[in-house]
Formats: sequence, structure tokens, C-alpha cells
Amino acid sequence: MQSQPAPQPIVAVAYSGGLDSSVLLHLSRQYVATRGIHLIAFHIHHGISPNADGWLAHCKGEAERLGIAFDARRVQLANAGCGVEEAARLGRYAALGELCRTHRALLLLTAHHQDDQAETILLQMMRGSGVAGLSGMDRANTAQGLLGSTELWMGRPLLGATRSELERYAGSEAIAYVVDESNHDRRFARNALRHQVMPHLEAGFPGFQERLARTACHMQSAQRLLDELAQQDLAACVDGECLAIEQLARLSGDRIDNLLRYWLGVHHIRMPSTSWLAEMRAQLLEAKADAQLCVSHPDCDIRRYRGRVYLTPKWMHHAADRLPVEFRWQGERSLHFPDFRGSLHFDVAPQGIDPAWLRMQALHIRYREGGEKLKLAANRSTRSLKHHYQSIHVPPWERPFLPIVTAGRDLLFAAGIGMDCRHGGGNDAGGIRLRWVHDLPGEMAGSSHDKTYHF
Repeated sequence: MQSQPAPQPIVAVAYSGGLDSSVLLHLSRQYVATRGIHLIAFHIHHGISPNADGWLAHCKGEAERLGIAFDARRVQLANAGCGVEEAARLGRYAALGELCRTHRALLLLTAHHQDDQAETILLQMMRGSGVAGLSGMDRANTAQGLLGSTELWMGRPLLGATRSELERYAGSEAIAYVVDESNHDRRFARNALRHQVMPHLEAGFPGFQERLARTACHMQSAQRLLDELAQQDLAACVDGECLAIEQLARLSGDRIDNLLRYWLGVHHIRMPSTSWLAEMRAQLLEAKADAQLCVSHPDCDIRRYRGRVYLTPKWMHHAADRLPVEFRWQGERSLHFPDFRGSLHFDVAPQGIDPAWLRMQALHIRYREGGEKLKLAANRSTRSLKHHYQSIHVPPWERPFLPIVTAGRDLLFAAGIGMDCRHGGGNDAGGIRLRWVHDLPGEMAGSSHDKTYHF
């Protein structure tokens, strides 16, 4: 049997049609020509400029002339309260990530160069950023927060070249490119820096871009060391999916802040300001032991309970006011209940509910109303759900969002606690036990709420 040839690698280029990306596209075409790599150009149409349609037509025409595959996306800027520049950037990268997944490209090349790196570092300095901000851009990274996938890599092969070098190359090769008029609008911070500040720096400190790039390399090295320290501290402080306050308090303030930043980054949560982080640290460590502390962040809430620090999703602010849902089990392995943000699984297990009896019942899934009681085992007392939650340390904010399953007036199952033993009786091998799994797509994966409740 003849083996199938290996699939051809696919590399994408983010192609705006400007100078930088036009040079990158030509260089990439030369590189892949003899290496068996399929090249594709992606263009994002923001619709901001009146010339956007012309830029799209130019890019498509150039790609066709060069024999390069081409695709484009039109995006509308979301009103995210972050300004036009940032909204355009976020929309652009989200669309580029979508295009990469559609065309199965695992590497996206962007045309960032040495002047861009210098601008980024100077902007971060003006914002008072720390080591991570002053690290600038990496030559390659996964950028999950921008592209929406851990499998996609973003490469910046021109990061060592200056803008003037790209201009000379484009002139020597007669590369046609478009000019975005918004690049001269000095109301935008990056443009103001580019046209008003950097020419003076170049006059007084020729070649300053290269030295700032070296600074970025030093900062990247320092950040790697900080991450290594944070990994060690996290290993010492982690308690399941939480952080243990007792262990955290043994660290210095600087190490706590470094650990908290790293922990938030692991969960893809935007970095808070230094003052916000200091306030959170103070509250976590200084609040009374029985305080049910909640510190709000735009992406999540940080809570403390029984000596542990939890990350909780924003949707848990809302009251559990969903109406009961009636359903019947017809032998499915699981049933999804989007209103309750999860799935109910039906596992074959010893001493579970009789499957024949379960099929005959009109079942309801709902949130608890108060007063419900459950008996876990024949030799154990019947207890309220509140008592069970307290005894197994389920945090108070989780309890209203853990559904229960009833048949008539009888409680069969409570997520986070388990099955009521009085409805067992299936044979030793063929009973059914219920299991609840929260599903939080794209929302704090790996948090304390991305868990299975079965017991």
C-alpha cells in the first residue's frame, strides 16, 4: 500500500498593502519558492478609511500577480471602550486567527520591524509599564489572546530590520504599496510618537532603535527569570485550583505580585495596574479569616474563602433565576442544558438508579430554592443541601449555580454533593449515576469552575 505524502505546510502573511507587509509578502514568496511551503495572504478590511475598498482591490490584485493565494475578511469595530486604535487591532487579529483556522495555517507572519519595536517600548515606558511591557514584541509567540488559539503561532521575521531598510528594498524591487492616511493622524499616540518624538531621538541618538531592541531582549530575559520564579512559587502555593493564603503570605510583597500576575496570565486574564494589584494583595492577606472577600476585575472576580483564593467568572454575579426545565431520559449518555451552563451525564455504575424506572419519570432540573434535603448513604443522616455544601467546603458563591434533579417531589441528585441513596437499587453493574459538568466555552478555562460534579 502506497503511503500518503505529508501535507504541505501552510504559512500566512498578514497583508495590509502598506510598505511593511508588501515587503514581507515579496520576501516570503522568495523563501517558500523552493521549500515546498504553501503561502497565503490575508487582508483585513476595517471599513474605517474611505480608501479601504481600494486597498482590498490592490492587495487582491498584487497577490494574483505574484501567484499567491489570497483571502480577506471585513470586520466591524466593536465598541469595547478601548479607543479606535485598540478596537481595530483586536478586530484585526481576531479575524486573522479565524482565517488561519479556516485555511489550516499554523504560522502567521506579521511585518513588525525594528522601528515598531522601538515605538512599542517607548509607549510602554510612557504608560509606566514593568518588565513585561518593556519586553516589547517577541520574534515568535502563540498570542492566544489575540488569535484565539494556542495552536497558532505568530512570527515577526522583520523585527531586526529598520523602516528605512524596508523603504530601500521596496524601491530597489519596484514593490507597489498603498499609504494609509491615518498613519499621519497625530491624534493617535503611536503616530504622535513616530512623527514628533522619534525624529528628535534619531537626531540626538542615531540608531537608537537598535539599542532599544537590545533593551527589549534584556527585558525578555528578565521576564523569563521572573516566570521561572513564579512557577516555583505557584507550585508551593497552589491548592487544587486555588491559591493557599497561608503559603502566599510567606512570600515577600514583590514575589506575591509576581505570582499573582503569572497566575492571572495562566488564566488569560488581562494584566491589572500596579495599584490594583497592590490593593488586591492587601485585601487578600489582611481581611478577617471569616470574610467572604470579592475583588472585581473586568474579566473575573477574585474571591477568598477558607484560606484559599479563587478565580470566578463574571456570570456568577447574576441571580440563579432560571425556571425549572422538564425532561425525560431516553438512554442518552448526556443531556446539555444551556440555561444552566452545563451538561448532565448518565454514567453506568454499581448501585445507581434503576434505568427502567428512570426512563419512566418526568424529571426536572432546577436551581435549589432552600430547604431541600438529601441522604447520601443508608448509614448517614438526611441533611440539608446547605449542610452538605458546608461540610465539603463548596464556596457560597458556587452553591446557587449548582443544579438539582428531581422526580416529582423527590430529590434524586444535587450537583456538588451527589445522589440520594433512597433512589438506588439498580443492579450491581447496571445502575445509573448522575454527574454534572459545567461548560464555560472560552471563559476562564481551567478556573475553579471548569469542573465536574459527580460524587
